[in-house]
Amino acid sequence: MTRADYLALLFALALLPWLYITYWSNSGQGEHLQIRAVGGDIVTLPLDYNKRVKIEGRQGISVIEIKDRQVRFIDSPCQGKRCVISGWLDEDGDTSACMPNGITLQIVGRDSRFDAVNY
Repeated sequence: MTRADYLALLFALALLPWLYITYWSNSGQGEHLQIRAVGGDIVTLPLDYNKRVKIEGRQGISVIEIKDRQVRFIDSPCQGKRCVISGWLDEDGDTSACMPNGITLQIVGRDSRFDAVNY
């Protein structure tokens, strides 16, 4: 390796911590919850209120809980219940989905970490 190769490698290694902090570190607290159901409209709810919401999906009704500016799936008709296991979402950009039932939850804030999420 030449001296220029070593300098390029050193520059790349020095750049990695800055990139991580700038682009991949934790984002701020979310302000709204967006619920998307297959074949339905996008429902936007504030995270300020404690409530339970029932959303109709492909396989049945999913129950979603909003509490203390956090959100989670409580119950869903899918078999694996991975959506329920995923737990609480509270930061801007956090996402959970019940793919068999066709329902996704996403926390939205002022500065989103992602411009799109694909499954």
